Amino acid sequence: MRIGFFDSGIGGISVLNEAIKHFPKEDFLYYADTRNVPYGTKTKEEVNKHVQTAVEDILKQEVKALVIACNTATSISINELRSTYDIPIIGMEPAAKPAIELSSSMDKRVFVFATDLTLKELKYRKLITRIDKDLIVDPMPLPELVEFCEDLNFNWDELSTYFKSKLQRFDLNQYGTVVLGCTHFPYYKPILKDLLPSHIQLIDGSKGTVERLSSLLEEKNLLSNDGTNDISFQCSNQDKNYITKMRNALGILQNTLGETENN
Repeated sequence: MRIGFFDSGIGGISVLNEAIKHFPKEDFLYYADTRNVPYGTKTKEEVNKHVQTAVEDILKQEVKALVIACNTATSISINELRSTYDIPIIGMEPAAKPAIELSSSMDKRVFVFATDLTLKELKYRKLITRIDKDLIVDPMPLPELVEFCEDLNFNWDELSTYFKSKLQRFDLNQYGTVVLGCTHFPYYKPILKDLLPSHIQLIDGSKGTVERLSSLLEEKNLLSNDGTNDISFQCSNQDKNYITKMRNALGILQNTLGETENN
């Protein structure tokens, strides 16, 4: 049986990429809700309806665990999904806690880059209220970045202009970490590393999510020994061109993030 990954679009492939490295003997199903992408600009009720429908489609197939590889969908739907289905369901959370700990040790502030909806959700606000005791976290909604990513737009000049316009009013020397609180955003690690001061570290939730997935699979004796890292891509509107885009996006991540991590 396969491990399922779900997102509204190609963002969750950043989490899938981490899982591929972690689980060499597992097979994967990646499902994008292309009928309704992007989620970050929709209402909470709309997103929950779309997530529930998509997960029903995914779980009709042979899936032993499901990763909701979307911060927005996690914040809105994860509790309902877990109460409805009896397989392990793992969600995303902005990796704010390690970012706060690291920035605090440097006497610096924290940026959280995310979608508008994630930043407005009660789940996020409760998390930050609980862990940001020194009030050093600054949210930064970047909804346009999801659309850039869905278009596979990695034009260096255009993205540089975009990020500079968003960050121009901040003294970046005051910041120690940037949380990439949307699974679309790790695609832009190379350009962010180039633009931000060298002391700023980029943190996302992919590794923590995959580690949590691994511990649950081990706990429930669901780890595979005979998979081949086979990856099946599907999307809700059956668009063959989008399936090609997803394969291309995985290749982009494997190339660009591999280079970034090695530098």
